[in-house]
Amino acid sequence: MSTATLPETAPAAPQTRALPPFAVVLHNDDHNEMGFVVQTVAMLARVPMEQAFEHTLEAHEEGQAVVLRTHREHAELVCEQFQSKGLTATVERVRG
Repeated sequence: MSTATLPETAPAAPQTRALPPFAVVLHNDDHNEMGFVVQTVAMLARVPMEQAFEHTLEAHEEGQAVVLRTHREHAELVCEQFQSKGLTATVERVRG
């Protein structure tokens, strides 16, 4: 009795789509001290203090700075955390 063997086929790779990127934008304000803002950016955006200082300085001089790029839900969470600390932040979709 002979058995037929089927040709081996590799399983299809799962179809994945990258989530669209969103940016957490820190806006300049005249209410918070720079040291507090730098520490908050470092903590919430999880960046080194030097980078947090650069983001803070950019927001101060240019009016706003992107402090984090991530997927929508995480961006919204981090934005809310900035707002809970008394800082002005928004979420913007990153275009192409």
